[in-house]
Amino acid sequence: MQATAIIGIFLFIIVASLLAAPRRASVAGFFGGMGATGAAPGLWTLVLSQVTTWIFARSLMNSAILGYYYGIAGVLAYAAYYGSFLTGGYIVGRMRQQGARSVQDWLVDRFGTVGTGCYNLVIALRLLSEVFANLIVVGLIFSAALPEVAWAKDGAILIVGALALAYSAWGGLSAALRTDVVQMVLFLGVFGVAFLALILSPGFDIGAVLTAEGASGGYNGWVLLLVAFLQVFSYPVHDPVMMDRGFLADEKTTKKSFLHAFWISALCIIGFGFFGIQAALDGAAYEGQLIGTWGATLPAWVFVALLVSLLVSALSTLDSALSSAARLVVEELRLAPRSLNGGRLAMLVFALAGGALTLWGNQTLFDAVAVSGTASMFLTPVLVAGLIGARHVAVWAYVVSFVAAMAGAAAYFFRGTEAMAAILYDGHKYEQLLQICIVVLAVGFAAVLAGSRRVAS
Repeated sequence: MQATAIIGIFLFIIVASLLAAPRRASVAGFFGGMGATGAAPGLWTLVLSQVTTWIFARSLMNSAILGYYYGIAGVLAYAAYYGSFLTGGYIVGRMRQQGARSVQDWLVDRFGTVGTGCYNLVIALRLLSEVFANLIVVGLIFSAALPEVAWAKDGAILIVGALALAYSAWGGLSAALRTDVVQMVLFLGVFGVAFLALILSPGFDIGAVLTAEGASGGYNGWVLLLVAFLQVFSYPVHDPVMMDRGFLADEKTTKKSFLHAFWISALCIIGFGFFGIQAALDGAAYEGQLIGTWGATLPAWVFVALLVSLLVSALSTLDSALSSAARLVVEELRLAPRSLNGGRLAMLVFALAGGALTLWGNQTLFDAVAVSGTASMFLTPVLVAGLIGARHVAVWAYVVSFVAAMAGAAAYFFRGTEAMAAILYDGHKYEQLLQICIVVLAVGFAAVLAGSRRVAS
């Protein structure tokens, strides 16, 4: 019965998304998000699109898992990453004031093709991680909903990935923006009902939730909060989905969209984290990255609502990631012609690569965030000095900061090897991540300070 409800509701959402997609595609709409009349997206289209692409399935699951293990500290640590809307909005505003039309536009003026080459590599990795990490959640959901079907996990990954690719390839960014609005409204409705059921349940105590230590104690959650503070300045800049939406509308509308997206997404992430905290308070065993836990402890209809909300968020992120991949390949890397077919080919390549990683790759959800977030940190000293401090940063300093960040990301990813164990602090993985972030920033700022000079006014 649960499986039937989940599949039926999800099919309805897919049909609604297909109906919301534009009937006719244009090159301007595919890559620039323009409507049929050539107008830029409005405020609430931008807000809902920003939110639904950032509270994606991977993030919702991470918040709940961190809440289960580390209590309110874990949830706040993950919610801190949503301060990226504030830092990202500020960075976009400064870049636009300096005449840039994209992050790559700002970088190429200062560091040439070396600058954009390093940056494009990082955001390509980010887009791949968005595809595979959300497909992982899709697989987990359908394997939990259909445990008797051996191929449920892999089959769901392939089917949902193909459906997201189908309507994304039809309309590109304009399709992603329009379907994001529909999907976000549906998400808020479904998740809102589930959240009300949680806080109105007899066993829910808001005081206990807000002071919860989690199943493993809150210490490592507070460590992760420090990591988030170190990463939150550069984190939004390496997310092409957010950055693409920062250059679509006028500056006033864009600024408001980032502010509204911050508080809406942060509340959603914290709300989802409450489900993980409550599971730990109830003494429930951790099963199937919490999906099995919820299936055993929540009322059936609340469990269905949670899984549907996860599926909606996964679908909305997939189409946005693919549209940003098309813009990256066609407009920035210029590896394909600026045409509908060129963009669709780029989407197909990223969808296949992300699907392959999902079926084969690392299944730890937070690793995708931690690795890409660490890689993005090369931008922090560069932006502080060049964008805010109005200093000219030498290309060699930019490269040193980039190499340090990529080395840090690799160190975290391979932390389980003997070579890394000999270098890293002998502690929890979040303590190791904090150590890595401090070293990356220290090297980056040292290089940028040594290789920069104030620009004469």
